[in-house]
Amino acid sequence: MSDQPEISRSKRVKFDIIEPVGRRVVIRKDENRRETKSGIVLPGNHEIPTLTGRVIAISKQIENDSDFPIRQYDKVLFDPREAIPVEFEPDNKLFVVPLDKVLAIFRKSPVPPMAEPGQADSPDDV
Repeated sequence: MSDQPEISRSKRVKFDIIEPVGRRVVIRKDENRRETKSGIVLPGNHEIPTLTGRVIAISKQIENDSDFPIRQYDKVLFDPREAIPVEFEPDNKLFVVPLDKVLAIFRKSPVPPMAEPGQADSPDDV
């Protein structure tokens, strides 16, 4: 017999922070859709697989390197083949994903400032 006390399931330590190590991010995968963009509801257990999610944590190595444009809360497209599922929260779908498997970052385009009425658009217009 072992001298170490057995830890019951009810006394397990619950973690509240997940921090990836190396060149990795933690992504909360978006839910698979059961309805198409045109509004057609898919029958039974058919779902449209989703490969998008939100970055919820970034490793210190990526955070400190200005060459990587990814930030916390970015919406991203990722390759799930090397994503490692994490059972951190029972109802969430968290994955630790290598940075090179993040394929795209979705961003809103900046809105150009509106020209005031009566103002020329460029110096050449005058």
